[in-house]
Amino acid sequence: MFVPLKGSWALVFGVSSGMGKKTARALAEAGCNVIGVHFDLAEGQQRRAEQYAETLGGLGVEAHFFNRNIAAPRARAELVPVIRDLTSGVGPRIVLHSVAYGTLTSLLPARTGQEEEVPEVTQQQLTMTVDVMAHSLVYWIQDLVRAALLPRGAKVFAMTSAGGSRVLSGYAPVAAAKATLESHVRNLAVELAPRGVAVNAIRAGTTITPALLRIPGNEKLVAHCRGVNPGGRLTRAEDVAEAIVALSVSDSPWLTGNVIGVDGGEALVV
Repeated sequence: MFVPLKGSWALVFGVSSGMGKKTARALAEAGCNVIGVHFDLAEGQQRRAEQYAETLGGLGVEAHFFNRNIAAPRARAELVPVIRDLTSGVGPRIVLHSVAYGTLTSLLPARTGQEEEVPEVTQQQLTMTVDVMAHSLVYWIQDLVRAALLPRGAKVFAMTSAGGSRVLSGYAPVAAAKATLESHVRNLAVELAPRGVAVNAIRAGTTITPALLRIPGNEKLVAHCRGVNPGGRLTRAEDVAEAIVALSVSDSPWLTGNVIGVDGGEALVV
């Protein structure tokens, strides 16, 4: 059986949940070893992540998960040497930035129906959200390049959403992070082009993930998108995983700097 990514390595941020989790499995099924980084504080969540790493290892690949705050400089200082050792100094062929950790609120105080007033976002919350969900991609790529661990032919993917260019209630800080992330993708694509590294953002359609379920009013969003999607259903995390595997097989760096919709045509009709 042809295993397209056999022996290569992927670095997956947000590996314990949502898009990161499903993509890690799809990559492992394609023969790719996985270095996963997640940030889970609850003991049960940590254990589930450890069990998932064992599950991936059962597919015949190496899977090493690390519970770290990816936005912390200390995490990069600790893990970059580990990445060097695990990949024998080559570095990951695939880097997936799938991070959903930020504040969901409005820029200004808001009241929805008879509910309590939602407070406006604070400077600390806004700074944290954009730093974790957008700037952290840049910091990791800087360190990987500095350590010569981003080889020619590598693919970098960042998970964005339609919320980066639309207004959704209670989503403003994350929307700012997604818009910033897409800007970083464009600039990284240009700056990494001479190195033969492609950088793209993946804009998934509406997908039932833990992150989506935390968005205020997600029930209405889900119902609307399910009703209008030309494909007749919502996007699944497996759809995104399949697309990332397909885009990772080629060594060509020529598909770069894009926001690639994986949504069954949802963005065309909403």
